[in-house]
Amino acid sequence: MREPLTIAVAQPPCASYDIVGNAKAHAEAVRSAGARVIVFPELSLTGYELEAEAITADDPRLDPVVTACAETEAWALVGAPVRGEGGEAHIAMLAVDGSGATVAYRKMWLGETESTYFAPGGKPSVFEVDGWRLGLAICKDTGIPRHAAETAALGIDAYVAGSVKSAGESALQDERSCRIATEHGVWVAVASFAGSTGGGFAEAAGRSGIWRPDGVVFAQAGPETGAVARATLT
Repeated sequence: MREPLTIAVAQPPCASYDIVGNAKAHAEAVRSAGARVIVFPELSLTGYELEAEAITADDPRLDPVVTACAETEAWALVGAPVRGEGGEAHIAMLAVDGSGATVAYRKMWLGETESTYFAPGGKPSVFEVDGWRLGLAICKDTGIPRHAAETAALGIDAYVAGSVKSAGESALQDERSCRIATEHGVWVAVASFAGSTGGGFAEAAGRSGIWRPDGVVFAQAGPETGAVARATLT
């Protein structure tokens, strides 16, 4: 029988293009979250800067996050731009633990401006930890019913996303999360930036949250930078 899984959604401070500083902020969030899995916003390592340099999974600037995960026996799902095998750029989610990082998912549904800089990922992805299957998503993916359906079809216990929304879009994030939870009978966890993120987001919405399979919000952060919400999945 699998053990309960504690998951947290974090909205750390972010400085545009500052991977070194942002990685340190991620490490602090991992240490303080008290969770087995910590989810971070879209492009959390660079800020929402579409021209930011792509990184690799073995980038030494990730070392503070790797170290924090080793100390806490946690997994961090962080946002960053990466390169594909053909050299194309993707908006991605990296899975980081105490042994290093891997590219866990590439965003499939891009915004209009994003498509100028990035190529879409090719398929849904599931990240498994301690017997729990987490379907992965990034921002606009959550608004595409097909994405949630195809991800849920892989057999998931939770749908987990990194996002960035303006302050006026927090209600939209809540509506999408509730819909996915109730339509597919899964937990939903969304980490959304708070404060300035670059790329024109002078004040992102924050309000990262976790929804139960019945669509009821279980835990939700406020709009402030540095807030964390957590839940234990049973």
